[in-house]
Amino acid sequence: MIFESHAHYDDEKFKDDRDELLLSLPEQGIGYVVNVGASIHSIKASLELAEKYSHVYAAVGVHPTETAELNQENFKWLEGVTKQDKVVAVGEIGLDYYWNEPEASVQKVWFERQMALAKEVSLPMIIHSRDAAKDTLDMVKACSGADIGGVVHCFSYGVEMAREYLNMGFYLGIGGVVTFPNAKKLKEVVAYMPLDRILLETDCPYLAPVPNRGNRNSSLNLKYVAQEIAKIRGISQEEVIAVTCENAKKMYGI
Repeated sequence: MIFESHAHYDDEKFKDDRDELLLSLPEQGIGYVVNVGASIHSIKASLELAEKYSHVYAAVGVHPTETAELNQENFKWLEGVTKQDKVVAVGEIGLDYYWNEPEASVQKVWFERQMALAKEVSLPMIIHSRDAAKDTLDMVKACSGADIGGVVHCFSYGVEMAREYLNMGFYLGIGGVVTFPNAKKLKEVVAYMPLDRILLETDCPYLAPVPNRGNRNSSLNLKYVAQEIAKIRGISQEEVIAVTCENAKKMYGI
């Protein structure tokens, strides 16, 4: 079974067929889905999806570009929901300087607090890092990230940065971008890293792989990601699917 380690099925793009699509996944080889929170609203939606479907789990966290909404009151609520049965991670959390909104200082405050929360409740982290390689790494190290563990989702840096995270025991989330012809750096990372540190992910509805690039993404496209990883590493697609499923089960404690 394929393990979808990072999806956003609460997104508006699924409003017309969300239930139908989620119900169909197990019979199409997708055995597990982690729906990842990005805001207070989407955390609530993720919790509802996890409650409704046996194969769906929730990650709870506030994306760096949404951290302006955080305050003492809703952070206390966030702490509380980490204890729910089907919550398997704190995420996605991190830094995003592509948009630089809110300002970096606000993003950093809430990234640090959410990492501390993950450590306190013994859940892995799902880290988002865009155009913020050094600051993200520095903060993860400062917060003893190696003791918490987790995944750097939609990994987009080179082999040197990959090595830093792998040395701390992190997994790297690999999605549709690896199928893009110009994704040379990411293909090098996939060739370099141990197979037992790869998680398959879509970040759906975004980042659909070739041959569906530009369309709405879903977990059904993970087979193309697995095919590309298999090709890069010279192994079978079946091995990629089996090992990455075990990786995700281990990291998420499922």
